[in-house]
Amino acid sequence: MSQHRNAPTLHDVARKAGVSTATVSRCLNAPDRVVASTRDRVMAVVRELGYSPHFGARVMAARRTNTIGAIIPTMENAIFARGVQAFQEELRTHGYTLLVASSSYRAEIEEEQIRALVARGADGLMLIGQDRDRAITDFLAAQGVPALVTWALDSDGGLPAIGFDNRAAMRRLTGTVLSLGHRRIAAISARTAGNDRARLRVAGIRDALAAAGLDAAVLPVVETVYEIDAGAAAFAELMALNPRPTAVLCGNDVLAAGALRQAREMGLEVPRDVSVTGFDDIELARIVTPALTTVHVPHREMGTRAARQLVEMVERKAAGRTVALEAQLCLRDSLGPPPD
Repeated sequence: MSQHRNAPTLHDVARKAGVSTATVSRCLNAPDRVVASTRDRVMAVVRELGYSPHFGARVMAARRTNTIGAIIPTMENAIFARGVQAFQEELRTHGYTLLVASSSYRAEIEEEQIRALVARGADGLMLIGQDRDRAITDFLAAQGVPALVTWALDSDGGLPAIGFDNRAAMRRLTGTVLSLGHRRIAAISARTAGNDRARLRVAGIRDALAAAGLDAAVLPVVETVYEIDAGAAAFAELMALNPRPTAVLCGNDVLAAGALRQAREMGLEVPRDVSVTGFDDIELARIVTPALTTVHVPHREMGTRAARQLVEMVERKAAGRTVALEAQLCLRDSLGPPPD
């Protein structure tokens, strides 16, 4: 499906709804001034056509604002910081300004922000992961606003992606853990609903367990928010199991840092008593004690390449390409053989 067909106009909405363009404008900007039945009819047409007002379009012959939007799930930790920084730096070399918003891992907030950025004239959007309603990608296509996905690779979500294979990376890490002799493995994950990165990482653990002849269905998994305190609480929950796991694989380095802190508070030595791994290889992974075994995500390369491709999609009306990057294992001190 082309992402650059002509976007529906105010006149299209008015004609289909059988009202004036002034009424459509009031429905969008001052809905309380419009009779409910009329407002409902107009807004139904707005949704049907995928109409969104375009900021400044009348005064820009090129219909561009030289702004790009990025919606990330959180700004509360450094998971996305390095990639977004590289994305912004590359955009700047092409004369574009970056607008950043956070969805708090909530689909309805992401949708609001997508529509708001489009309404304000964003020329293109960078999104995280493929988990979203297909109606959103259809809306972007109707508006002629190109978008691409990062931090994930699967292109079945309808948007081109510049990312890495979360499932394969976690499968490799789990295979390394198993090769050291661990058999009682547990996981701390972000909430997997609406989060393909978290879901695929857990799936990667299960893949490796099954390949080793273990029952992947009994993998203990605690799903929680991406916070150090949450990682600590989840680790304590897993350590209460009988028998307790000898290795805890965390969905990112923030959760793993919480697990390491909780291990110290419980008098457990990592990795002598229990091994802990993370995912992302943010700076935190190298400064915690012991240094964290993790998966290095190519944050900066991903951000730079995403910016270049999105500018190409905007300026040349080019179709986006899905590009696979490599996520490498970083073996450090938090992983060792299981206790005797």
